[in-house]
Amino acid sequence: MTKPKVVVAMSGGVDSSVAAALLQQQGYEVIGMMLRLWSEPGRAASNRCCTPASMSVARRVAGQLGIPFYAINAQESFREVVVQSFLDGYASGGTPNPCLACNREIRWEYLLNRALALGADYMATGHYVRLTRNPGEPVRLFEAIDTHKDQSYVLHVLNQAKLQHALFPLGELTKPEVRAIAAELKLPAATSKESMDLCFLGGQDYRDFLHRHQPQLAQPGAIVGVNGEALGEHSGLAHYTIGQRKGLGIPAARPLYVIAKDTARNQLIVGFEEDLGGSQLLTEPMQWVSGAAPAQPFDAEVKIRYSARKVAARVTPLADGRSAIRFAQPLRDITPGQAAVIYVDGEVLGGGLISAAAVVEDRKLNRPAPESITLLDMH
Repeated sequence: MTKPKVVVAMSGGVDSSVAAALLQQQGYEVIGMMLRLWSEPGRAASNRCCTPASMSVARRVAGQLGIPFYAINAQESFREVVVQSFLDGYASGGTPNPCLACNREIRWEYLLNRALALGADYMATGHYVRLTRNPGEPVRLFEAIDTHKDQSYVLHVLNQAKLQHALFPLGELTKPEVRAIAAELKLPAATSKESMDLCFLGGQDYRDFLHRHQPQLAQPGAIVGVNGEALGEHSGLAHYTIGQRKGLGIPAARPLYVIAKDTARNQLIVGFEEDLGGSQLLTEPMQWVSGAAPAQPFDAEVKIRYSARKVAARVTPLADGRSAIRFAQPLRDITPGQAAVIYVDGEVLGGGLISAAAVVEDRKLNRPAPESITLLDMH
């Protein structure tokens, strides 16, 4: 009987290394693949997903397991898709999550296609997420057992065509269990450290990266209050995030926070803590995991960024493919460019980017009129 063939997306880290080892133990014919991703000219070793050191570790793991290993050049596609989406997101006034574009277009499109071209039945990664398969039904996507490591938020972008070929062998394990397996197998990646930074930034401040690639984003403009009063000058809208308090440079009687960005007027809107957030939002067109939008509004839990907790909400799918989401209580940091991902009983139903043009400005509903901002006399 022919063994099913699986390509494991390797990174030199402990998670993908253990994923490859577990699948081999389960009887799969395993092939390792690693992507060479774009780095800035002169910074060839800066992309943390494919440094020469991590490539060397991945090769050593493959050698120890006795599996083939291939390095795939995806630098041009990564630059055109992932890096450009990052730049475009900031240019439009949002705060983008490039990991969403990477998983959708690079790891689960570019790399998956190469895996299938090798005759693989599946592609696997070291993501912490679970799938369930039942004959004749869509593949279902669930958060991981280890909720501290769960990565289902960034994988809501996968459709059924991709999920049919997906394996996630770590979804039922905790991170300590994965490290213990790596240590038991004496894998070279057993003690590797994790990085939460964007891979192509290489540890640098994202603002320095934007200055080099989109210098126009550093155009100064007015800082105004929620009532429109002029308060100061910002150094470029891309330098600020929703909810930011520090670095505004405005001496006020009460702490000020970034409330919104008006890209049309190049204005940074600030206010008090009670002015932050809202109780509803509108998404861009949704990606529903099952392939079909729910027919009726429904209650769910929603995450509005990777590190956020899930909160109760009412989700209303719209005829144009978008969704309107109303939260049970106001949230402080609804941020255009991040994704709103929808869960019911731990299952990921789908998600969509929070619309920059249509975040519902409802903070004034059932609240007093916004207070004017009093500046301190520093002289």
